[in-house]
Amino acid sequence: MKAVLWDTTRFLSKLTPRRIWNAVVVFASYYLQRISKSGYHPGSPVSISIEPTTACNLGCPECPSGLKIFTRPTGNIKSGNFKKWLDELSPRLTYINFYFQGEPFIHPGFLEMVTYASKKRIYTATSTNAHFLSDDIAKKTVESGLDRLIISIDGVTDEVYQQYRINGSLHKVLEGTSNIVRWKRELKASTPFLIFQFLVVKPNEHQLKEVKQLAKQLGVDEVRFKTAQVYNYKNGNPLIPENEKYSRYKKKSSGEYILKNKMVNSCWRMWSGCVVTWNGLVVPCCFDKDATHRFGDLNNDSFENIWNNHAYKSFRSALFRSRSEIDICKNCSEGTKVWA
Repeated sequence: MKAVLWDTTRFLSKLTPRRIWNAVVVFASYYLQRISKSGYHPGSPVSISIEPTTACNLGCPECPSGLKIFTRPTGNIKSGNFKKWLDELSPRLTYINFYFQGEPFIHPGFLEMVTYASKKRIYTATSTNAHFLSDDIAKKTVESGLDRLIISIDGVTDEVYQQYRINGSLHKVLEGTSNIVRWKRELKASTPFLIFQFLVVKPNEHQLKEVKQLAKQLGVDEVRFKTAQVYNYKNGNPLIPENEKYSRYKKKSSGEYILKNKMVNSCWRMWSGCVVTWNGLVVPCCFDKDATHRFGDLNNDSFENIWNNHAYKSFRSALFRSRSEIDICKNCSEGTKVWA
């Protein structure tokens, strides 16, 4: 609990009068637009996700990076581009998630980007499979000022872990975690706030209690259970857990599976943030994995112009009219995260 309070305090410390005012504008605009449905957004993102790389060392099912099935170009973000884009966004930006697809620590300049964002007093976070957290990288991670580190751990035994994290090693995950915890202690650092994220699937749903015990043993600050997205779910899928609490789907009497959450014609994510791909494409959210809804290219235009161009406003308006007709919304997990 002490670590959670400190993490919250650290986030609040990033706020400036301009960022606070932007958050107020974003919140007010969202509710006003639910009435007007014009799609216009007078504010700026409170948070963004930036993709350092599309490369990944694992082969997880249901993941474009792992399966190597992208229909868009793949690559690494250029440091100069990142700094240029962040310079424009930083005055009103509070939170940056260095993750979309791929494993962030594969990018050779990843921690330099984190440091750059940290110096602008932006709350920084990333998600990793922890295979690259060597002793040296763990030390540099703590020194970078990274505020939050989410480590994917989907099993507490190798046999279970590798059923989803194909080509992965639980030993590497635990070793990387221990390196981060040790360097936090050595450097007397309070960050990064360390989270074990457990993607609940049928092969591992019996290990929920064990992963919480493991996290406590290692010195991890928090455990979060996350529901899994599967693409072909209507006729069932071997990854769908039996415990419906940890599933995005529910089984009808006919035997067909449907999305558990009610599809509401609005989306807070479309007002609070967006995603920027490694090559500068601005897309709506993390569910647009192949960047099919491209609102603009930061290599050719400013973010301010993109944020309220015709394509962006039309997409926001469409959400209010019939969100169920938008392809990337049909498997959305909004509201299905389960907090440990």
